[in-house]
Amino acid sequence: MKMQPLKGPKLLWSALTQRWQQRLPDWSGSIWLPFKAVVGVAGFVLILRSTGLLQSLEWAAYDQMFRWRPPEPRDDRILIVGINETDIREFQTWPISDRVLAELLQKLDSYSPRAIGLDLYRDIPAEPGYAELQQVFATTPNLIGIEEVPIGTNLIGVRPPKVLAELDAVGFNNVAIDSDGNIRRNLLYLWSEEKTYQSFALKLALIYLQGEGIKLEPSSEHPKHFQLGPHTFPRFEANDGPYIGQDNGGYQLLANFHLGPPGKSELVPYREVSMRDVLEGKVPGDWVRDRVVLIGSTATSINDFFYTPHSAGLFQAPKKVFGVQLHANFVSQIISAALNDRAPSIFFWSEPLEWLWIVLWAIAGAFISSTGRSPLRLTASILLASLTLFGSATLLFLLGWWVPLIPPLLTLLCSAGLLTSYIAYHEEKLKRSFAESKDFLDQIINTIPDPIFVKDKNHHWIVLNDAYCKLIGYPLQVVLEKSDYEIFSTDEANLFWQEDEWVLTTGLPHENEAKLTDATGTLHYIATKRSLHKDSAGNVFLVGVIRDITERKKMEEELKRTASELAQSYQELKVSEDRLRHQAYHDTLTNLPNRKLFSDRLNQALEWAAINNQIVAVLFIDLDGFKQINDTLGHDSGDLLLKEVARRLTACLRGSDTVARLGGDEFTVILPAIPRQQDVASVAQKIMTTLGEPVAIAGDLIHVTASIGISLYPLNGEDADTLIKRADAAMYRSKELGKNQYEFYEVS
Repeated sequence: MKMQPLKGPKLLWSALTQRWQQRLPDWSGSIWLPFKAVVGVAGFVLILRSTGLLQSLEWAAYDQMFRWRPPEPRDDRILIVGINETDIREFQTWPISDRVLAELLQKLDSYSPRAIGLDLYRDIPAEPGYAELQQVFATTPNLIGIEEVPIGTNLIGVRPPKVLAELDAVGFNNVAIDSDGNIRRNLLYLWSEEKTYQSFALKLALIYLQGEGIKLEPSSEHPKHFQLGPHTFPRFEANDGPYIGQDNGGYQLLANFHLGPPGKSELVPYREVSMRDVLEGKVPGDWVRDRVVLIGSTATSINDFFYTPHSAGLFQAPKKVFGVQLHANFVSQIISAALNDRAPSIFFWSEPLEWLWIVLWAIAGAFISSTGRSPLRLTASILLASLTLFGSATLLFLLGWWVPLIPPLLTLLCSAGLLTSYIAYHEEKLKRSFAESKDFLDQIINTIPDPIFVKDKNHHWIVLNDAYCKLIGYPLQVVLEKSDYEIFSTDEANLFWQEDEWVLTTGLPHENEAKLTDATGTLHYIATKRSLHKDSAGNVFLVGVIRDITERKKMEEELKRTASELAQSYQELKVSEDRLRHQAYHDTLTNLPNRKLFSDRLNQALEWAAINNQIVAVLFIDLDGFKQINDTLGHDSGDLLLKEVARRLTACLRGSDTVARLGGDEFTVILPAIPRQQDVASVAQKIMTTLGEPVAIAGDLIHVTASIGISLYPLNGEDADTLIKRADAAMYRSKELGKNQYEFYEVS
């Protein structure tokens, strides 16, 4: 199982160098200092780790993360038959006699367990009952005995029962014990020149899994590893995880222990009964049936116990785990991996990935050293980073992955401490240099009559001349070391801060105009030129030179007011001119075009018609009996009638047509772009119908009709005067013929 390499170190390093430039922008070699520090610290820790000096601390962290894992459900597939102190006192012998052991095995076999594991050495007879026990060994096919293989410094070992050895029903009891006395590995296979050995736990697990149809197979991912169910069992290597150069002989796994309830010595609360309970028939049959039963000592006096990651505690003595409980846990781990998709082992990153992880935390320490000046903030940042490291490592461990914890913690603390010490030294040096620079600036700046200020990169005034203090109305002692926000209004301070920040960020000079309110509330207009400068030590300062432009601004405002007044007068004149122009071309009563505008539009229509070969019609309209209405109802009513006629004429014609009033009750209409003469007749009829509707004036309904004369271009003439005269003649003819009708001009 592989994990992808960590991403983002390039971005982290970029952020670090930017922060470092901000802290020490004056030193050209500052970018390489964190690089050298990170490489040096990380290299030192990696070398220290390779010597094995950190191994015990890494084991302790590894064990603690095991203890933080949440408890797991009881595995009822395992039953432990413990031979406890009470059993030994009752039978008054150790080892338990062969006859009692034979009776125990027969009793258990009667319940049909899937496998029985005898975690007791039986290499020599324990009379009485030796022959009986050998017979039971020979007739119990699912029984696995135990031996100790003579390897390493253990040259003697413990031989298995001969009968079980001949049946290949023996597993070895050897375990891999770390130098601190804890067991963290599960040893599955051992090899000698003559034979391959399987562990006691693996033998029992394979018998159980055979009943589930699962067999031991070579791994499809790694030919040198084996696979049970969905999982490959990764073989432990000499430098895996927290181990440095350990013996990886045989086939070892880094054990993925089950966790029991807090305060218990068991790794997991398997069902456990005493030998006496089994012999007396007090154990329910379904506790045994189709289970893996392990028989072993749970008596403290026998000294068959071990220590695991769960044994230690911060404030308590180490807890012992009996050998039979350890084997039960190994069996459960193998079965759970094959059937319950539980990881068979704790997984590790590759060595290059672990090195990268350690280096990244060295970079994090360097980054922290560049983030703040106060000891409290620095301490809080380091504490937060340490907690993040602990949390990340713990979370990954809960997911089945071990990542280095102690080495990255050392690189984090050493990198942050080393660079913080350097920054403190360098900043003290900068302060001394700054004090010297400030004295020099004070001497020069007060000889200049213009207001001048000098700020640091945090926008605080550090040098002010007398002219500037006079401008703002505050003494030097009040303003020094303060910012704009403590002297000016928020709006003014915001603007000053933005202008300062632009110059500090870009490094380019900049000039702007702004308003400044002094201590007395007087408003000044100022022009400020800002630029960056460095002293001999490389300290960067923002220098601003101010000119008071209040008088110039007042003159500009006066000119603007004068220009505004002139513009307003011009607008009023233009409106008056437009009104006079309108009156010159429109009838004052009806607001229709008058004779002059009518003549202009008729000439335009005739020019367009001549170019486009179109017909233009001129209609001359005269109201019938209008004089009588004027005489009987009065001129006011007559005027209202003329307005209504004008409105109706405009409403019933096209937007491109022109309706004009020539005077009195005479109206004219221009119809441009007429396709046929019949269309003109239709328009004339529409006008007569529209005007024929009664008009309500002063409570009276007035009926009025119109006589219409029509002339056509080019049929009746090609100029405006001719067309108007002939339309007028046609109108008189319609009156002679009886009024309330239209007539086209006819050549006599």
